[in-house]
Amino acid sequence: MLEAITAGAWIVFNLSGGKDSSAAMFTVNPLLDALGHPRERRLALHADLGRAEWDETPATVQDLAALAGLPLTIVRRAAGDLFDRWAKRFANGKARYEALETYNLIGPWSSSALRFCTSEMKAHVIGPHLARTLRGATIVNVLGLRRDESPARARTPEWKPDPRYAPAGNPHGTRMMLWNPLTHWTTPQVLAAHATLHIPLHIAYTCHGSSRLSCRFCVLQSLADARASASAPANRDALLHLVDLEASSTFSFQPGRWLADTDPRLLPDDLARRIGTAKADAAERRRLETAMPPELRYVRGWPPRMPTHDEAAIITASRAPILARHDLSNLYPTANAVRARFADLIDVRRAA
Repeated sequence: MLEAITAGAWIVFNLSGGKDSSAAMFTVNPLLDALGHPRERRLALHADLGRAEWDETPATVQDLAALAGLPLTIVRRAAGDLFDRWAKRFANGKARYEALETYNLIGPWSSSALRFCTSEMKAHVIGPHLARTLRGATIVNVLGLRRDESPARARTPEWKPDPRYAPAGNPHGTRMMLWNPLTHWTTPQVLAAHATLHIPLHIAYTCHGSSRLSCRFCVLQSLADARASASAPANRDALLHLVDLEASSTFSFQPGRWLADTDPRLLPDDLARRIGTAKADAAERRRLETAMPPELRYVRGWPPRMPTHDEAAIITASRAPILARHDLSNLYPTANAVRARFADLIDVRRAA
């Protein structure tokens, strides 16, 4: 890492507008100055999440970059913002369920185990952009990840090579690495750095009491942070949009927690009624899917085998109400039709 810096690698500060990425930029910049790293080989970069972003985030990021004296680049996912991605995931899931390509209906949301929200909206946008615009260079992405943020980040390395978008031996000689300079920092240390270095904090912290800045509503945020976000009038449209998707999909925004329950007083009467129906339908969906043969649940290379006639009859009976709830066609309405579909899927799998 030090060798790359002293050799004049590009240093890219990944700014979210949150306290950790800001602290990383303002503490690393003086270190780079002391090492003689050229300022003209540093930049700040922000991945815009569209409607999922707090209204104040773009201006916050611009102010932070200007205060640090760095040019700012904004990148966005070409296929739409995070709200589009959640809606598209559910639409695709319904189509696959209708075609009996999946055993269970797939909901719209990302999760701690399936964080496509960060991979597709940030990493898969930032990485290719840098590989294209800084082709042939060594690129150090500076992030604000800290080990005390969550168990999942407890083993975050201080730095590591990042071959995802610049594989070893690529013809341009591009190299990428990740640097996490705050891995050992605690939240009080981050806030102390902001106070000492006069780094402005996002309004989510200062006016609404959020402990972290992410999307307006995040699948990983605490109930307290969800309520803090809901208290901001500018976030109400996003709240209602996501609750509407909860109602239409019958999937709660977080496992075991409905975003609609964050502050029910904010919901129009019609949406509140739809959420009540969705909760009942979600319980019924889980009951129906639990009744299906467990030996046939999804595994790599699904389906694992042909269902018996009795198993196919259970699958048919379980799917029918779920298909009807989502206005999907029942393309396999009999046990024989289900068995024929499984036979087709198994033939496709074997031919692959």
